[in-house]
Formats: sequence, structure tokens, C-alpha cells
Amino acid sequence: MAVQEGDKAPDFTLPTDGGGRISLSDLKGEWVVLYFYPRDDTPGCTKEACGFNEALPAFEKLNAKVIGVSRDSVAKHDKFKAKYDLGFPLGADEDGSVCEAYGVWVEKNMYGKKSMGIERSTFLIDPDGKIAKVWRKVKVPGHVDAVREAIAA
Repeated sequence: MAVQEGDKAPDFTLPTDGGGRISLSDLKGEWVVLYFYPRDDTPGCTKEACGFNEALPAFEKLNAKVIGVSRDSVAKHDKFKAKYDLGFPLGADEDGSVCEAYGVWVEKNMYGKKSMGIERSTFLIDPDGKIAKVWRKVKVPGHVDAVREAIAA
């Protein structure tokens, strides 16, 4: 069952790049932009990460934290973050439990071949821990601006 707008955001604790940990419950009182992406260092995922990175000052002014999540390992996240100088944490959901909780682990169909993978999705979580907005099947161009505008509205 996928989470919907108005639902309480499923809590999680994930290991992050740099040997850290991040928990949603530690961010209560702040806006959280939780975005799920398929894989580190691929064209669309890189474009999305760099877009959020460029907009970080604007998100910080809105008291919003950005967190990227994929099923890549912490070691892969470390390389990806260093390569593009990303200024926000990347959560390593290696067992897929957070992807499952948010309903983004789905069957994909690419050129007639079915496989399981992460559906590029973003969840805007309000300071009370509720899902304020959901974007599924995200198209990268213009997405970061749409998320920022949703917080500012």
C-alpha cells in the first residue's frame, strides 16, 4: 500500500554516505524532501541530484532538508557524493525496506523486459511528519522547482 498525501510518513533510520545515519524522527519540526532514485551515477539520477544540490540554499531558507535514497551501498553513495560535491545526505536502503514502506519498489517494464526497481518519486513531509505532497514517476526537468514551490506555497 503506497503512502498518500495526508498520511503519517513512515519513520526510518538509514546508514548514509560518510558513515553517518539519518532518521526521519530526528527531523521533526522541519520540512523534509525525501526523494527516491534508481541508481547512483546514472544520467537521470545525476541530473536530479545536481538539481537538488544547486537548489539547496533555497531549500535551506525554507527550513527544508533534502534526503536522497536508493538501494545503492554506502560506498557507492560516497563515490557519487564526492564526484558531484553533493551537500545533502544519501540514504543506503540496501534491504529495500524504506522503498517498500513508501511504495516505490515496483515492477518496471523496459523494452518488454519486466524487472523490479525504484520508481523515481519524491515525498514532501511537513514539520509534523505528515506527507504534504507526493510526486510519482518523476520527470527530472522542472521537478526541483515544483518541489520548492510546494513548500513555499
